[in-house]
Amino acid sequence: MGGWIVLGVVAALLLWAVSVYNGLVGLRQRVSQAFADIDVQLKQRHDLIPNLVETVKGYASHESGTLEAVVQARNAALGAQGPAQQAAAEQQLSGALGRLIALGEAYPDLKASANFQQLQADLSDVENKLAAARRFFNNAVSEYNASIQAFPAVLFAPGMGFAPREFFDVGEESRKTLDQTPVVKF
Repeated sequence: MGGWIVLGVVAALLLWAVSVYNGLVGLRQRVSQAFADIDVQLKQRHDLIPNLVETVKGYASHESGTLEAVVQARNAALGAQGPAQQAAAEQQLSGALGRLIALGEAYPDLKASANFQQLQADLSDVENKLAAARRFFNNAVSEYNASIQAFPAVLFAPGMGFAPREFFDVGEESRKTLDQTPVVKF
């Protein structure tokens, strides 16, 4: 009789351990899927940039510094590895794209171009989807990291290959500028 009780307790513990392990695997997969969603949005963004640069080139060819900055930032973003590097590279790209879009204000013919307007709308749509994908990724990372650090998973998660993941973060330098109140001049 005592042997059956011990066997039942061992079986219950084994089922519980399998359940915790499978839950962690599911969360890890969710983080990977969320990062892949960011990659899809970044690819769309990176595919739009050459078209945008070519459109602007026709109207503002003497703005080569801005155009080169966008191309260099795009190339750096394409080569970035991991959430931290990608976040930093994408932050630079966003700044360069902002300057490129601002050229539309300086060149009325460019601003009126249907092609430029469509590319701006497409870029805005991709930026919104990218922001949502980043939020989803960071939420998935938060849940995953909390799960592997919670008891009892903390006892065996590191030994089974469950390591904390990095958030898609703007970084310390960018955060300093984001924390400042913007100056508005009329």
